[in-house]
Amino acid sequence: MQKVYCVTPLYNDWTSCAVLVDKIMQLEKKHNEFMFYMVIVNDGSVILLEEDIFWSENIKILNLKVNVGHQRAIAVGLQYVHNEVNDCDVVVVLDSDGEDRPEDIPLLLEKSLKTQTIVFAERNKREESLMFKTGYWFYKLIFNTLTGKKISFGNFSAMPVNQLKKVVALSNIWNHYSGAVMHSRLPYNKVLLNRGKRYSGQSKMNFTSLVLHGLSSISVYFDSISVRILKFCFYGIALCFTGVFYILFQKFFTEKAIPGWASSLIMIIMGIILQLFSVTLIVLLLQLSSRKNTDAPNTKKYLDFLED
Repeated sequence: MQKVYCVTPLYNDWTSCAVLVDKIMQLEKKHNEFMFYMVIVNDGSVILLEEDIFWSENIKILNLKVNVGHQRAIAVGLQYVHNEVNDCDVVVVLDSDGEDRPEDIPLLLEKSLKTQTIVFAERNKREESLMFKTGYWFYKLIFNTLTGKKISFGNFSAMPVNQLKKVVALSNIWNHYSGAVMHSRLPYNKVLLNRGKRYSGQSKMNFTSLVLHGLSSISVYFDSISVRILKFCFYGIALCFTGVFYILFQKFFTEKAIPGWASSLIMIIMGIILQLFSVTLIVLLLQLSSRKNTDAPNTKKYLDFLED
């Protein structure tokens, strides 16, 4: 029997989480090859937990000292399982509100155990508003433009324990879990799944939180983004020089009238691009210089966040 530990971050949403836990525990009746355990990371909730909501001995609640955010709460849960659990076979990461459907967990587990890779749930059908879908489309476009990668999945995933020990050593999981896995070049696969609806209440993610979440995923690729910006700057400078040469050619070798402001405008644009190039180059060099730090990965950082 495979022992599955489900890591879920939670902030004040105890009611939805109780429904989620009940549905996950019911999966054992249909899939007796799995035994499920819950690791609920209480991310500094201000609403107190009712003592009788979670009664099973298969449930562990990790209370954090302060609210650290969705991604860091996931990192705490993963490092806890890695360090404190000795009989884990597979880890599942999912949200506590029901949007990551428990009935899809067996599909992720099956492919993860078969391929021995991290398997993410790629979103097929979403229930969000048109505004959210539009914002998500722009986010994917910006992510693809800056990083050269396509992202179509979130945190809902399953991984065998042999991949967990590699994931918890990634420093970027404290910034963005799925982005860190993509950037690390660890093998991963995707399963096309629909997104569910919240069990109760409203999402805690506002516009600011969504923007910061998107920027966090992009920041994982900071070094490669700097290189791509440098490349775009080279293209822009080359284009400006081409424009200058064209104007000079038209002015000295043809009889066409050239406006006096054209060359001035091009020189101003080229000056802006050169400044952008210089700043980007400095940032890239600072980023590369930070690689001289050879500190070993800290897989027990989670202890700093846990209450006694």
